[in-house]
Amino acid sequence: MQLTTQDLSILERLSGEKDEILGRAVEWCALSSGSRNLPGLEAQRAALEPVLAELPGEVENVALADSHEVAADGSLKAQPHPPALMATVRPEALVQVVLTGHYDTVYPAGTGFTEVRARADGALNGPGLADMKGGISVMLAALRAFEGHPDHARLGYRVLLSPDEEIGSLASAPVLARLARGGQVGLTYEPAMAGGALAAQRKGSGNFHVVVRGRAAHAGRDFDKGRNAIAAAADLAVRLAGANGQREGVTLNVARIDGGGPLNMVPDIAVVRFNIRLPDAQAGEWALAYVRAQVEATAAEGIAAELHGGFTRPAKPFNPAQQQLFGAVKAAGALIGQEIAWAPSGGVCEGNNLFAAGLPNVDTLGVRGGDIHSQDEYAWPESFVERAQLSAVILAKLASGEIPAAQIKAAMG
Repeated sequence: MQLTTQDLSILERLSGEKDEILGRAVEWCALSSGSRNLPGLEAQRAALEPVLAELPGEVENVALADSHEVAADGSLKAQPHPPALMATVRPEALVQVVLTGHYDTVYPAGTGFTEVRARADGALNGPGLADMKGGISVMLAALRAFEGHPDHARLGYRVLLSPDEEIGSLASAPVLARLARGGQVGLTYEPAMAGGALAAQRKGSGNFHVVVRGRAAHAGRDFDKGRNAIAAAADLAVRLAGANGQREGVTLNVARIDGGGPLNMVPDIAVVRFNIRLPDAQAGEWALAYVRAQVEATAAEGIAAELHGGFTRPAKPFNPAQQQLFGAVKAAGALIGQEIAWAPSGGVCEGNNLFAAGLPNVDTLGVRGGDIHSQDEYAWPESFVERAQLSAVILAKLASGEIPAAQIKAAMG
């Protein structure tokens, strides 16, 4: 793998676009686009669409079906989602790449965390700046620069920007799977791990909800007639947490119990909410069997328990295809003086979805930063051009065949 004069040309172009790449990400952070904030998501989509339209090809809004959520009263509520944005460029090319990102954040409307501020150490603190408005800006800059490379016609790509990654890609998962089946390599723009490392293997993840129903009664006059859903839910939560430490790599986090009412009333409804992380499919089978057993054990006279949810993101192992792709990315980084390392991650993202549909991918090509999902979230400003240049080189080497996309895809088996 060698760096050509044509490669150097697009790298120089990106160096000159530092202020634009960083500046638009900072502007996007002022748009509050939490996963359930529909007006904010629409505003963010509207800001992204013209930038995506700078690429050749077709840009479309992909309608997403409603997802469903268990409400605090135990009912199922339909949750609408704005469209995903998709660009399709040269679908007839021999090399096909799928690039994904998400324009939702974890910060709800009214959070007050909508400003980007410079820290004393030079990092920038802002909502979604690392995860992943900065990553989207990096991706689009790299693609626009790549269109100026003489090998650009050899590579086609599809870009998907989704509004629901932070809640598990509940609505966009079918679109991700469809795109993955038509690609050879995937590139996703979650922030890099600590120190700039890429995520290698990832655990799988599932979100679950158990609706516990009891019987309401006056806490003084008719206490014995009641069946306390909160007490049953609390007992269930303790037993669920007992899964931890029983199987290597499996963690079960009881995150919340909804329910309750006046202090003089025996509560008749509660919802236990929890997340499971797992290293492989076999661990998932074990965990699901454990959960079902605990839910069944909750049922008693006057108490009913109903399980909802499931595993939405399978584990992403560091298999031969992934190893080959990461080796190629490491070599591409070395061409421009970037030392690329990787490490396992307990987190999940769209890379899990792409891998599950048979697409090898690198899913942490976004900016360097940290403290994501908190009001301390930050990104290093110099990493915006740095990571855009890395992606541009990867695209150029995929187009030239120095990164053998078809061979890597074949290694998935």
